[in-house]
Amino acid sequence: MTRVLRWTGRESLLLRNALRKSGNAFAELVGVSMRQVRRWEGRGETIELNPDNQAALDTVLAQADRAAQQRFAALLTERAAAEHDERVEDLLRSDSRTRKHPVDGKVMTLVEEGIYLSGPDNRSVWLDSFLIDVYPTTNEDYAKFVAATGYRAPPHWPGGRCPCTLATHPVVWVTWHDATAYVRWADKALPTGRQWEKAARGPKGRPYPWGVEPTAAKCNVAEAGIDATTPVSRYQSGVSPYGVFDLCGNVWEWCSTEEEPGNGRYELKGSAFTSPFDRAAPSLQNAAAAVMKDNDTGFRCVSLP
Repeated sequence: MTRVLRWTGRESLLLRNALRKSGNAFAELVGVSMRQVRRWEGRGETIELNPDNQAALDTVLAQADRAAQQRFAALLTERAAAEHDERVEDLLRSDSRTRKHPVDGKVMTLVEEGIYLSGPDNRSVWLDSFLIDVYPTTNEDYAKFVAATGYRAPPHWPGGRCPCTLATHPVVWVTWHDATAYVRWADKALPTGRQWEKAARGPKGRPYPWGVEPTAAKCNVAEAGIDATTPVSRYQSGVSPYGVFDLCGNVWEWCSTEEEPGNGRYELKGSAFTSPFDRAAPSLQNAAAAVMKDNDTGFRCVSLP
């Protein structure tokens, strides 16, 4: 569950909205007057609530049902997630850098050839240029593949149909083999671990896609308290130097690189909504058996320029 270290009028309003309560009903729930609730909401972040009120709001949040807690967590992180970032607009406007793939229609961006700093020890590594999906493969993308090929749908789709509410969320419950079937259909490939890492860290090897600050609010990790996937375009303030989204958090992403040759385990990168923020650094290593599937594992694709 999301915890609030400092309740202001803004957090109080977000909690009321998440609970879907009227002002009077919310005031009664918290044990204050309607006039006081109006004052909090009118003052917003400029008013910090007294300890008794903060404790009351903590209790209301703790006693809320799971759906309301998830709505509150999403509202709480929304501003940081959508923070204006000129890099996104500039990079996605550049016709020379981005293009739509002819098969699955996804926007891809160019990662130029050259050296980048790789791994926890920042080794210099040369990579040829490649294109990478700006967003992870969504349920909507995967539905096109299922419709075109008759491939089995993920188990979380009711009746084998893509849920409208999850259309723009990353597809999950896919094995490495499922991801490989998709890329064969799309005439693309899964990224190598090094391609994925360069797309996330840029040529200068920054620790996180957005820079050097370990800011959990810029990605969907366990600390956000959302406890579910989010739309792939949500975290605009967390994009990489190439304008690539969700390279920290939301879902782990399959890569084509084996952990050790022949052992059937493949690298996973980026962490997920289930993972603590300290697992989100793109330089970190993780791997799983090719048959593994879970509610926090998806993929994105690369191709030749």
